[in-house]
Amino acid sequence: MDGFSRNRAALAEAGVGYILAASVDTGEKAREVADGLDFPVAEGVTREQAAALDSWWEDRRSIIQPSEFVLDREGRVVTSTYSSGPIGRMDAEDVAKLVAFHERRKREATKA
Repeated sequence: MDGFSRNRAALAEAGVGYILAASVDTGEKAREVADGLDFPVAEGVTREQAAALDSWWEDRRSIIQPSEFVLDREGRVVTSTYSSGPIGRMDAEDVAKLVAFHERRKREATKA
């Protein structure tokens, strides 16, 4: 997640208006997860919330595996990733490029 903080300027330049993360952790552990990040980290994600996102819930550790979404200005999902383990997370630089691409396409469509 710290990649999103490190690339905050590029993300903003591309048109990213908001970044939010969420964790199953609560209290002090949640604060450790959020430490050093410059965007909010919600805490206490439940199994029911994971199910609503269609995310993979790991019973053994009672955690949600990475589920990431890029939304457009209207709140529609532009792209998403779901993982069943620690591999397969979105890269902040790739997200900036994707958002810039969509913004460019939107501008070109309004010119036509």
